[in-house]
Amino acid sequence: MPTSFTFQSSIGSDGTSGSWYDDAGTITAVQDDGSIIPGDEVTLSGFAPFTMADGGVAGGTGYYLGSGIFDGVVGYVFGNADTVGGNTQFFVVFDAPDGAQFGTAIAFNDYAADPSSQTLSDDAACFAQGTLISTPVGERLVQDLVIGDLVQTSDGRTVPVKWVGRQTTHKVFASARVQPVRIAAGALGCGRPHTDLVLTSDHAIVLDGLAINAGALVNGTTIVRVPFDQQPEVVTYFHVETDEHDVILANGAPAETYVDYVQRRAFDNYREYLDLYGEEKTIPEMRLPRISAARLVPPGIREKLAGHSSAA
Repeated sequence: MPTSFTFQSSIGSDGTSGSWYDDAGTITAVQDDGSIIPGDEVTLSGFAPFTMADGGVAGGTGYYLGSGIFDGVVGYVFGNADTVGGNTQFFVVFDAPDGAQFGTAIAFNDYAADPSSQTLSDDAACFAQGTLISTPVGERLVQDLVIGDLVQTSDGRTVPVKWVGRQTTHKVFASARVQPVRIAAGALGCGRPHTDLVLTSDHAIVLDGLAINAGALVNGTTIVRVPFDQQPEVVTYFHVETDEHDVILANGAPAETYVDYVQRRAFDNYREYLDLYGEEKTIPEMRLPRISAARLVPPGIREKLAGHSSAA
């Protein structure tokens, strides 16, 4: 079956006029490789013809351009050219009947008038729902953390949570950069993590003084990319922000907190951050070398991971 997803509402706009409609429609990949990522050609069916016309995809074909947040609602954006800059009309779809919200339509029309006002994203670097974060009073589910809660760092300090970014992702729209990685219990040595840890590929684990993206640690045995058919259709990821880029314990493993490596705009609750703080705060990256590719992981770390794999 071709890769496809059915949405419940849509908006089409050229930045000066537009329309929205709450009815189911389906996006299907022209080239079926299991996912739909920015630049992929798709067919669009079932949406209201006038909405598709306003969005420049009246012919029923278009290109996926990425996702954005419009009046607090996540929308998947399409056009009749394969880059944002190649379009003057845009079509956005939602998987819930939120398109009828007047504010959402206005926000998307504003984007269509000035696409430079928002960078579309398909990236997040976060913990999967269900991850346990160490706090002074025991572990708590990452989705239960709230602003002001104290979390424990890997060196024994306690720091307050400033914000918890949240992003809901449909697996068919997830690029390789956001494919989840599963680190098996004990894979990092010394019983770390204490239970399987799932996080996105670009989220760093701290080992031997290096911030190493989870995707770079994949060894095919104890650290693996979660197979597509084992992923839920929809998954929510969470990122914990503290005053500084820091190292906290996730399922007992040392993992980074939020840094400006990923835009806050990528998160569904970005507006919440602006309401709280008024403007974005720049968080400098901690002074640890970052490794984002497997070929750059030091042989010594590879050997340790292989040893833990053999012992498992």
